[in-house]
Amino acid sequence: MPKTKIAVTVDASLLEQLDTLIAQAQFPNRSRAVEAALSEKLTRLRRTRLARESAKLNRDEERSWAEEGLTTELDAWPEY
Repeated sequence: MPKTKIAVTVDASLLEQLDTLIAQAQFPNRSRAVEAALSEKLTRLRRTRLARESAKLNRDEERSWAEEGLTTELDAWPEY
């Protein structure tokens, strides 16, 4: 995947913490550390949205839709 350079302004204490992680070999450089943090945050936001949307579902209604017709069709299923 192609990469694009950006400029980011961060608090000095965050930069110190970042540099500490780099010194401890947690990341090879600042760019990789920032990229990893951004990726993790975006992933968490997507999961949070999925959880919010899933919470809107009516569990009983979803279950009834999922099971609709299964009782009458059980005899039509092949034996395994």
